[in-house]
Amino acid sequence: MSNDDIHGGGSSGGNGDSFTEVTTQSWFGRLGDAVKGVVVGFIILVVGFPLLFWNEGRAVATYKALQEGAGIVISVPADKVNPQNEGKLIHLSGLATTDETLADQDFGISAKAIKLQRQARMYQWQENKKSETEKKVGGGTTTRTTYSYEKVWSDRVIRSADFQKSGYSNPAEMAYPSKELQARRVTVGAFQLSGGLVGQIGGAETLPVDSATPLPDRLQDKARWEGNLLYIGANPQSPAIGDLRVEFKVVKPQTVSIIAKQYQSNLEPYRTSGGRSLEILQAGTKSSEAMFEQAHTENKVLTWILRIVGALAFFIGITLILRPLSVVLDVLPFLGNVAEAGIGLVAFVLALGLTLITVGIAWFYYRPLFAVVLIAAAVGLFIGFKKLRGKAPAPQAAQ
Repeated sequence: MSNDDIHGGGSSGGNGDSFTEVTTQSWFGRLGDAVKGVVVGFIILVVGFPLLFWNEGRAVATYKALQEGAGIVISVPADKVNPQNEGKLIHLSGLATTDETLADQDFGISAKAIKLQRQARMYQWQENKKSETEKKVGGGTTTRTTYSYEKVWSDRVIRSADFQKSGYSNPAEMAYPSKELQARRVTVGAFQLSGGLVGQIGGAETLPVDSATPLPDRLQDKARWEGNLLYIGANPQSPAIGDLRVEFKVVKPQTVSIIAKQYQSNLEPYRTSGGRSLEILQAGTKSSEAMFEQAHTENKVLTWILRIVGALAFFIGITLILRPLSVVLDVLPFLGNVAEAGIGLVAFVLALGLTLITVGIAWFYYRPLFAVVLIAAAVGLFIGFKKLRGKAPAPQAAQ
């Protein structure tokens, strides 16, 4: 059972203030939470397996698609559409450009560009939280949580309704949120790009704005230009909660390299024999070989990121499943701390082993030797850990 006491803190000075909440939880309450955590742990494990398996399948399918594409791609000049290449995977380089003028109607800002971006930040309260938990003899805990509040510029709405303390209120929405406008017709030489290819064009630059640029009537009395920033509020030197700073950026015409399917004079996604879609755009003038090499690298990076996420899911799940043991031993905090360290080590070994086995099973069909090596490494890890535990010296009785 829990018992909470809240003590108001003094002002931290400057941008906000803070207060400390002291919460005590009994051993029985902690044990109940730990038992509930076991269920959550099993759910995380169940989610972890398909995540890892799906990731390996995605990595293999992407690898095969890139290999297939590299073997059939044709490099063509950008200034001419050859009907003989209809439906084929082609590679070209050239200047991506457009004749369209994009306009942000809310502010009367326009530019001839591939993309026009409005980036808005609102002045808001932000809650910061720092907790310290102390174990007590008997298994209970005392947690001191300090909440501090400061004013920040944020590009997202911070929900003040979720704050621990009232009195720090933010607007529920931005009057002028960030947005992006994208040209409908972008060409490279004689070819028109699909929306997916246009979306891959980056390199946004700040749009210089003349401070004499007229603003819509509704903003005349509450907005002003501060360099290339539009400030919406009473006083930029002393911002108030809800004030906005808006910056405009453009993606200008630029040289790009593309790998996609030729459909008449359009560049569209190419469907491989495995059902994967190839539609690659990279900045600068690059050969098809260099583009596929970079795509392979990006696939490997994403694969490893998701592998780490899956391994962390295993680690967290196993830790939650074993946590009741450390809570039981927390009747004497020293024993509980030793158990926590042991659980962390066991969870790490099991998570690593399960990750290797899952990845190995996923690769078994495509690269059986690689799969066998991974599974063997996992088995060796488990055996080595078991032998290491067997050699660990038994605790000595106090003299």
